[in-house]
Amino acid sequence: MIDLSLQISDCMPVYPGDPEVKVKVAHTYECHTWELRQLSMGTHTGTHVDAPSHMHPGAATLDELPLERFFGASRLVRMEDPAWPEGRGLFFAEPAGLECFDRLALLRPKFVGGELSEELERALLGIGMVTYTGLQGLDRLPAGVDFMFYGFPLRIVCGDGSPVRAVAVVEA
Repeated sequence: MIDLSLQISDCMPVYPGDPEVKVKVAHTYECHTWELRQLSMGTHTGTHVDAPSHMHPGAATLDELPLERFFGASRLVRMEDPAWPEGRGLFFAEPAGLECFDRLALLRPKFVGGELSEELERALLGIGMVTYTGLQGLDRLPAGVDFMFYGFPLRIVCGDGSPVRAVAVVEA
């Protein structure tokens, strides 16, 4: 199992203009006999999934998408690979821009993730694909080998995005 998630911490870096991350202790063992933290952050904090509604008014929100859209067989691909596999989620460890949109639109993967430009992300969301960004450790995934990816969002009503715990399971 490879954890592809960034840690969420107080005052972590966020996209310019997004809400700051605040993680505060709200209850302590000493005062309440339990510990509890209060989280305040945007829905696109750290490792997260984007719903089509993130960049397209009236498009599908997280709570409208079936759970099957957030996991499945996947593969790490490179821009220069002559063929990308069908029927899998696709991930990019290096920057991927709008130049690969046509290939992705033809393949229609369940999801796309990695180092995606804002233009590519907007185009993919525009055709109903979910995207994963803020991933770390994609370079640890084996090239040319399928793995199972899991990146479930919180069940946010009208959710445009959600932090996820992104995990790749690679067969030994």
